[in-house]
Amino acid sequence: MHQNRPYDLEYIRNQFPALALSVNSYPAAFFDGPGGTQVPQRVLDAVNDYLIYSNANAGGKFLTSHNSDLVIKEARKALADFLGARPDEIAFGQNMTTLNYQLALALTRCPGQRREIVITEIDHEANRGPWLALKERGYKIREVRMDTETCTIDMDDYRNKLSGDTFLVALNYASNGVGTINSVEEMISLAHQAGAITVIDAVHYALHGPIDVKKIAADYLLCSAYKFFGPHIGIIYGKKALFSELPAYRLRTQSGLAPNLIETGTLNHEGIAGASEAVEFIADLGRRFGPSDSGDGLSGRKDMTERRRHVLSGMKAMEQYERPLAEKMLDELSSIQGVRVYGPPRDYPRTSTISFTIEGKRADRVASELGQKGLFVWDGHFYAIRLVEKLDLQESGGLIRAGLCPYNTEQEVDRLLEEIKRLAK
Repeated sequence: MHQNRPYDLEYIRNQFPALALSVNSYPAAFFDGPGGTQVPQRVLDAVNDYLIYSNANAGGKFLTSHNSDLVIKEARKALADFLGARPDEIAFGQNMTTLNYQLALALTRCPGQRREIVITEIDHEANRGPWLALKERGYKIREVRMDTETCTIDMDDYRNKLSGDTFLVALNYASNGVGTINSVEEMISLAHQAGAITVIDAVHYALHGPIDVKKIAADYLLCSAYKFFGPHIGIIYGKKALFSELPAYRLRTQSGLAPNLIETGTLNHEGIAGASEAVEFIADLGRRFGPSDSGDGLSGRKDMTERRRHVLSGMKAMEQYERPLAEKMLDELSSIQGVRVYGPPRDYPRTSTISFTIEGKRADRVASELGQKGLFVWDGHFYAIRLVEKLDLQESGGLIRAGLCPYNTEQEVDRLLEEIKRLAK
């Protein structure tokens, strides 16, 4: 597998102004990426440029409105390249959670007799709550078990939960709580065999692996730009045939055509401009450091745009850099007495997000002490509250979570491990 150039960490880190921060004279080490990455200068510039040269509402007959329309149009193309979709299958919204609530309400207006919805114990609440809320509308919710020893979905239970009454299946691509990557392509196929619609939460996975909505045959898929170097906006993909017929709640002044039909009110235009540039940042990594073939069978497709090919290559370059750091962190954390790591077995697909506990110490106390030394980690349930409840950790403060991004260094990992060893004594 050919690489253009060796991974240039200095080139990457120089693009992130936040990395110059310090806490109590300690340089900041951002292991908080699973809750949102830092933002490269080019994304900041895109937001700034929008507000200077294109700041207007859409659909006007003057320059800045024309510019604004073009920014949104180009962003749909960029996010389509990111997800392997068509531009008219990409919509934007306040965040993934709000978009999913809008989707859930719209789908209740679809005709049909099926009344069962399948969710899982491993999912983020944003792909559970909107569906659980439909119980008051007469829908039955069936919850698939998570194996608490391996933090993986019980596939036998999943198959058993599917039936001729299943209307919709809500799954996550990867667990933001423990990093488990789920077998979404197989699970979507099984759901479709049962005649169900699928809604995939790809918020956590989006930074950690290539997404091809056509290959996995997702009906709807959601992600958030702030998890992959962009601003705080949500993105939804809808399969054209379904999206076009979605009976979304909207004002009569709102377009009834996909993808606009789910975009209520004025969008966050500057955020959309930033999200588009975040995709360009990943594509730039692919051009500079990525393999010519991403190795997943996707980048050789003849119908692929050049940017899409570079995005896939950039994702691969990030994964190749992060994997040995994640393996080191997993190995060393697992060897510290009093530390327990939660997540899938070593031979199971996972992201570079690692969650753990320290015996006798609450997660919030650990995160606070680490934070005082410039080591930024998350604590609690990270909105994957059902997972933390099933692990019986909610009362003790939940998990400590550290995630790797393409700007983290081995020296930062060593600092984190040394402090955890100190706290575990």
